[in-house]
Amino acid sequence: MSRDEQLKNRWNKVVEILSNQFADGEVLDLDAIIYLIGVQELGKFKEAFKKDEKVNLMHIAICRLLEPYGYYEFDYFDKDGWPHYKIKEELPPLKAGEQSILMKDAIVNYFLEKEVIE
Repeated sequence: MSRDEQLKNRWNKVVEILSNQFADGEVLDLDAIIYLIGVQELGKFKEAFKKDEKVNLMHIAICRLLEPYGYYEFDYFDKDGWPHYKIKEELPPLKAGEQSILMKDAIVNYFLEKEVIE
């Protein structure tokens, strides 16, 4: 199986699991999955978030997802328990499709690390 095929299969498994668990089977898109990872990383599951907090949750998720790739590094938790990251290396310019593949790969790796998928 090619790497692309393996990524596609694993990505579909992540989407299926999360869609069933959080959206009653309605298919979640990439942004929704990034948001869920942000909530997971923050650890505040019962809170209702304001619009700007939702954007911050997605930022947390992106930083966490790209940390293993060397782009970000965890810095500290603030007084409210929100994680903060610092940039280690700027992301290279990516086309939309390349950016999507990078994020899907990072999400798949995240769920492999969490042992949600194999």
